[in-house]
Amino acid sequence: MAKFTPSVNLICPLDQQPLTLEGRSLKCASGHSFDIAKQGYVNLLPVQKKKSKDPGDSKEMIQARQRFLQAGLYQPISDQLNQLVSEQLDVSGNKSVTILDAGCGEGYYLSRLATENKLIEKTQVELLGVDISKWGVQAATKYQLPITWIVGTNAQLPVEPGSLDLIICMFGFWQPEWFAKVLKPGGKVILAESGVDHLIELREIIYKEVHRKNVPELKDIAEVGFKLIDQQQLEFRPATLNKEQVQDLLVMTPHLYRANYEGKQSAQQLDQLDLTAQVVFRVLQYQT
Repeated sequence: MAKFTPSVNLICPLDQQPLTLEGRSLKCASGHSFDIAKQGYVNLLPVQKKKSKDPGDSKEMIQARQRFLQAGLYQPISDQLNQLVSEQLDVSGNKSVTILDAGCGEGYYLSRLATENKLIEKTQVELLGVDISKWGVQAATKYQLPITWIVGTNAQLPVEPGSLDLIICMFGFWQPEWFAKVLKPGGKVILAESGVDHLIELREIIYKEVHRKNVPELKDIAEVGFKLIDQQQLEFRPATLNKEQVQDLLVMTPHLYRANYEGKQSAQQLDQLDLTAQVVFRVLQYQT
């Protein structure tokens, strides 16, 4: 039975009351109870919030992403995130800090933040990872780190309003109003999104016509209290992908499901591939 790392900030997804740990369950004052899974996570995704029987990334997608990320192919993205966290996190006055990874997937970025960021090691930091895919959260628990792993939705994060100092969202789904509810005044969001030329070589192979799209505009963020305070682009070329890594990349991204039959066949015949990785980081600050 794996250890569960409790968080004082968790609330019941049904009535928003605080959750307390009693044995291997989290309970609220109304009597709602959520069992801790044997792997060491808790499912706080109400049935009525599920849009399918098994929402989020599939087990196959998670396993492919695990193999790809553990090979270090996207480590520069993780390193850049760690640097940004160090620059943006206010740890003055020895206060405790709470960071949540919204859409944590298999936990790669949050686990490296926990183990590779010197600031995190020296500071009293509480780390939470939330993902709608139970397969992703189950995989994340295998890092065996003091991180609170939760099956949940970004649309209703199961944490106390105004309790988070920083939210990271790595290629995840989000809306400004979702995050505004749970951030402290002055809290920040670090977004990582695909740049216009991200994986362009793969896209040119599998699509007849490649649509180059800029990162989405940050519309209406001021209306809920956000302002953009930093934006930077990271571009690098990972080591040459072998055949298995090309297949993992296809499975872990939406491209496999968007491509037509000919495009998939072309990609599956590749023995190796050189790629451009391009990621845009944006930092938002929340003011009430």
